[in-house]
Amino acid sequence: MKVINILNKNERIDDLEFKDLKIIQNKDGFCFGIDSILLTDFAKNIKNNSKVIDLGTGTGIISILLSGKTNRTNFVGVEVQSEVADMAKRSVNLNNLENRIKILNMNILDLKKEYKKGDFDVVVTNPPYKKLNTGVININDKKLISRHEVKASLENFIEISSFLLKDFGEFYMVHRPDRLVDIFYIMRQNEIEPKRIKFVYPNKNKKANLILVKGIKKGKPFLEYENNLYIYDDKGNYTEEILKIYNK
Repeated sequence: MKVINILNKNERIDDLEFKDLKIIQNKDGFCFGIDSILLTDFAKNIKNNSKVIDLGTGTGIISILLSGKTNRTNFVGVEVQSEVADMAKRSVNLNNLENRIKILNMNILDLKKEYKKGDFDVVVTNPPYKKLNTGVININDKKLISRHEVKASLENFIEISSFLLKDFGEFYMVHRPDRLVDIFYIMRQNEIEPKRIKFVYPNKNKKANLILVKGIKKGKPFLEYENNLYIYDDKGNYTEEILKIYNK
């Protein structure tokens, strides 16, 4: 990814180096991380013509990248922060994707007023990882809301996902390994059966710091463990798998 234009002292346009897609980011607000890129790759095999909702879309990175990896698939990105949602909308317009991606500035807790049960084929989500009042609190409100369960909890994200998904619809999430028991417990409480899991490690000498999870609404019990993913090799360079994900 490279900077191709500076809009003002805070905003810039970055080239995603994939199918000429671009994104607007705010260096003082919230920029997407590798977790969103990995989730996009994990969910890249969703069926064409699917109706997808991206909960906590942030800058819109997941919907924008998935639009380039799928055909005739429509996306709804939901973002509670108005400034961030505005950036996402402008990125959608920048890529001429208005006919495929819709950005909603609202809390996921209000989505039952907007959609009917079972309206979507796929849910993708990169929710806040930390429970409220845990970990280091960032005084920047944008990052606080993005990283801590201020506006909605893990339970809220999974419960609304179950409501929005059709039977046998697909659920994709990136999160932290320390929340894995909670994630699987809440998924089963809401009729989303865990089907695939992938552990992500900084390198072979460190503990996993991300997990990628796929679930199926009302699916049968069977969990598949995918090969571990390592971000860096012994020399501190991206591994071949990461380079492939970044289209390098």
